[in-house]
Amino acid sequence: MVCIAAFIILALIGIFVAIISIFKPKVGKTYLKLLKKSGSCLGKKVRLQKCEIGFKEDVKNNLLSRVVMKHPKWLKPLSILIEILAVVIVVVFVWAVLTLWALGSCNVTKAESCSLGAEVCSIDESEPQNALEATGRWFEEWGEIFGAIPDKFREYHAEDYALNSITVSENTNALALDILDPGCVVCMKSYVVQKSSGFFDKYQVKIVPFAIQGADDTYKFKNSEIAVRYILAADDFQTGLGVKILDHIFTDRDEDGILYQDLFNEDFSREEAISTIEGWLKEAGIHSAERAEIREKAESEETTIKMSVNRQTVENEIKVKGIPTMIYNGIRHTGLYKAES
Repeated sequence: MVCIAAFIILALIGIFVAIISIFKPKVGKTYLKLLKKSGSCLGKKVRLQKCEIGFKEDVKNNLLSRVVMKHPKWLKPLSILIEILAVVIVVVFVWAVLTLWALGSCNVTKAESCSLGAEVCSIDESEPQNALEATGRWFEEWGEIFGAIPDKFREYHAEDYALNSITVSENTNALALDILDPGCVVCMKSYVVQKSSGFFDKYQVKIVPFAIQGADDTYKFKNSEIAVRYILAADDFQTGLGVKILDHIFTDRDEDGILYQDLFNEDFSREEAISTIEGWLKEAGIHSAERAEIREKAESEETTIKMSVNRQTVENEIKVKGIPTMIYNGIRHTGLYKAES
């Protein structure tokens, strides 16, 4: 384990050593020598062969030489500590790599906090309150990681998850499904790129409007819930009306030049959010009685059930850890959409 841990550490600090070696070439030469040895050792471990005994001792001797000269009795306990730290480093590294590959993030609980993962708005889990909960969560996360591995090889069909969706573009092309939260900044950016790059023409696109909820069922973004309610209700009243609301939130600005998404997330009360949406409906030619019908539907149990079904689909069937998530060409894509070449 020591040689594997050494390779991981040496690989991670490589960029810093490269900078230092510009001024101190000897440091670079020593680093490359150790990296080659650790790499050779790692290769042998992968082939189930024994590493060179000397390399493990070299690492320990380099770490312990100065300490042992002053405190010889510390040799054995420190040697054991190095072995334990090596195991921890390897386990954590394997955990991070598997999580990044299987779930798209190196943080299972909060996907958006991982700078190595895709740019997302994460569906966060509650933080552990004590060491026992943290240990239990760690084992649960291993279960999630291994449970997600088969999903990397499965084929996704957008039709299977489009039950409570709204239509963006209707054509004869293959179906693509977008999972978006009206309050998610990354979702907004992804939507704008899709719109400007011709994605909505290349595919028949449907959107699952989804308001992210935490473990305590509170909503991540201030007015996402009421926005999703109106988007679903309006589209049920008239196809295409729901996406007009989403388009206003994602792309329009008020008279002061402030993006409506920012206003919904930070400034508007629930009543102001409703009033703004109903103003857009009025601009779209929806009369007072029809707006009242949409309002009643938005607050109805039917819409609540639709939102609950979408949450079940997103979190438990597709097993999404962050959005935007797109399904097209049989593949699930998570994170900011990048225009296809």
